[in-house]
Amino acid sequence: MPIIPEIIFQHAEESAFLWLLRDHGVHEPHYSLADQAHLDDRVESHIDGLRIAGDEGWEIVKEELSWEEPGELFTASVLAFEDDIEQRIQTVLETDIKNHELSRGLISALGWLPFDRISRHVRHLLSGDAPDLRRMGLAASAVHGRDPGQPLEDALSDDDIMLKARAFKAVGELGLERLLPALIEHLNDRDEKCRFFAAWSAGMFKAPSSLPVLQSIAGQGGLYSEQSCRMALRSMDLHEGHAWLEDLSRQEELQKLALKGYGALGDPTAVPLLIQAMENPDLARVAGESLSMITGVDIAYEDLEGEWPQGFEAGPGETAGDEDVEMDPDEDLPWPEPELMEQWWSQKKNSFQTGKRYLLGKPISVEQLHHVLGSGFQRQRAQAAIELAMINPGHPLFEVRAPGGRQQRLLGRQGG
Repeated sequence: MPIIPEIIFQHAEESAFLWLLRDHGVHEPHYSLADQAHLDDRVESHIDGLRIAGDEGWEIVKEELSWEEPGELFTASVLAFEDDIEQRIQTVLETDIKNHELSRGLISALGWLPFDRISRHVRHLLSGDAPDLRRMGLAASAVHGRDPGQPLEDALSDDDIMLKARAFKAVGELGLERLLPALIEHLNDRDEKCRFFAAWSAGMFKAPSSLPVLQSIAGQGGLYSEQSCRMALRSMDLHEGHAWLEDLSRQEELQKLALKGYGALGDPTAVPLLIQAMENPDLARVAGESLSMITGVDIAYEDLEGEWPQGFEAGPGETAGDEDVEMDPDEDLPWPEPELMEQWWSQKKNSFQTGKRYLLGKPISVEQLHHVLGSGFQRQRAQAAIELAMINPGHPLFEVRAPGGRQQRLLGRQGG
């Protein structure tokens, strides 16, 4: 059968585009494991078309690398590593090293392939001369839940900031409590990224010394504030958590963070406060997400939504010269209607107990966390994965961004 270049180009473009959709979707509040598995099947079908095209497929994928986009690098990396052709592997590695912004595409490709297909390449990356190569090796190992051993321990004291930070993160992801002393040593690291990941991973082991660091990072309201806030709350009892979130909420710029924190705290006594916050259009959707995180209510499905508030604007403005170019981070969250939410809670509140942490309507337990991993939305699943790893110290974090079919198999599920 003759190879038609136009069709190969379509496979290359579609696989890169669909990967971008899944790269965004795995962090979205309305995106389920079934959605992810379906999209991953579509990605795989286009990659399969490129496999069938052989050398001609590779040449077109290689040409697409000139766009310097992570989706194109993902597709090329999958083909290069699974074909085990050294020249092609060098091509994708050189593309990544030239532009660090593309790394997530290459690392995603290493996570996409079965570990037995890439284990030799991961070892080569871990033993590479360049810090960037070793960082990719650590990331690939963590994604697959594999302890890299000595290369990880060496990276914890490396001079390269990006490599060291990735090593700190891997310790927590892999549940390697034996390396906790190295994390504690760097809780006051001068670099913010290193400081955060040292504290985040130490928080996975509930190390008391990580708590003030996580609280400090959260209170600064920067890039790592949300993750720091949630991790800090998991090390507090409910009384301490409420007191701290109340302090945060007194600062106007941290009110959203505090509302998100209530979702991680999981205490149903916060529900009236969350419903009250829904009166404020700036806070309503975040409050609704936290309420759902605690109670399990699907606001859209239960017809508890209201209308977009009149005159409210979010995300980038439409006025020429408007400097607000950030997308609305709450775009895919439903608008809860406070009055309807009040009525719903008055009917449901007696089924919740005080003094317990909840996730999606049930007290946090191993059984409930497994249930959420199988049936929850992505943000809920990510929280469940962390809670489960903390309940089972020494076990790797369940990777909720892995190929959907692989996750379903690991969870013993045959679909949705």
